[in-house]
Amino acid sequence: MARPGRAARFFMGVVAFAERLNLRCSKVGNPPVYDNVIFPWVAEIEREWPLIRAELDKVLERQSELPAFQAIAADVRTITQDNHWKTFILLGFGVRSERNIARCPETWRIVQKIPGLKTAMFSIFEAGKHLPAHRGPYNGVLRLHLPLIVPPHGPHELAIRVDGRICHWREGEALVFDDAYEHEAWNRTAHTRVVLFVDFAKPLRFPANLVNWLLMNLAVFTPFVREGMDAHKEWEKRFYDDGEALRKG
Repeated sequence: MARPGRAARFFMGVVAFAERLNLRCSKVGNPPVYDNVIFPWVAEIEREWPLIRAELDKVLERQSELPAFQAIAADVRTITQDNHWKTFILLGFGVRSERNIARCPETWRIVQKIPGLKTAMFSIFEAGKHLPAHRGPYNGVLRLHLPLIVPPHGPHELAIRVDGRICHWREGEALVFDDAYEHEAWNRTAHTRVVLFVDFAKPLRFPANLVNWLLMNLAVFTPFVREGMDAHKEWEKRFYDDGEALRKG
């Protein structure tokens, strides 16, 4: 395996420094799973979940045409290779998908209430999907799952483990966690599970908040993010051009 170049090693060193700083400067502590009351805006997002669900239902009319996550995000290819984890992205690393946003205007209005919003999408776990244990690449963001479709299930059939804690999704009830901890998720039911998947900047004190802001704004220029943006643009063009052709035909 080729060793990373000098620039890549430098960037990795900066990220490692920032992660240590983030742990020391967190305004909200560093637990694997958070109590939602820490983030006052979560309750407001939860109240509006039926509007998001209504827009999701329209998106899922073309579920088979949605991209597998690894087709958009090359970095997840190490943990998933099948086509049973699909996504519909509104915002990725701060980059907007205007055509997807136009399809889900209420969802977009609602997620803009989230301070430090970086990523917003529908995460679609189809029947039988298991995402093995892994860690996120950087602890400067926290993750929110707002469950939108949770099929009936037994106690061990549908869940996410974050560090040593097993969490169960319930429609309309948000889950906030730190994906820098080891986590895995599974859907052993015969039906699809969908959450609104959001990454937002971790609340930090100075100087970590400044370093975090700089790193996340520089991330858009990294090769794996640029590759993902290009792949999404290609999918988006096919998805909407094909839909327009079907309507005209």
